[in-house]
Amino acid sequence: MRFLSFHCEYFRYEVKKKSRSKIFEEKNENNKTGTLDNAIILFISVEKQDEINHDYLSQAISEIESITKQLKVYNVGIIPFAHLFGELSDQEFGLKALKALEEQLINLGYRILRPPYGWFNELELKAKGHPLSRISRRI
Repeated sequence: MRFLSFHCEYFRYEVKKKSRSKIFEEKNENNKTGTLDNAIILFISVEKQDEINHDYLSQAISEIESITKQLKVYNVGIIPFAHLFGELSDQEFGLKALKALEEQLINLGYRILRPPYGWFNELELKAKGHPLSRISRRI
């Protein structure tokens, strides 16, 4: 798993159209748009190696908690992002991994925003400009 994180004053998305993905979640009134203020936005790529690395999820949670605790930010956006140059996992596994990450973060008290999987989205964000406002991690 790889991710880029941005500390944002705000983040907004709007679902536009289906991607070329074989797997997609249904778009509905509750998930076709979303907004978070003062948030960490994670652009995440789930990789082939995650399918056999059973610790990837706990490692990702640990890295995310480290970032959010330093910044005292508990709003998190989870954005599937297949453009981080790794060998991507199977799409079914990728969706399952993102849902598991979402569930665990919610259980830890985070407010989560995750657009539906398998769609192109219009994104708007205003990233802050401090030393921890942009971080990348490879799990």
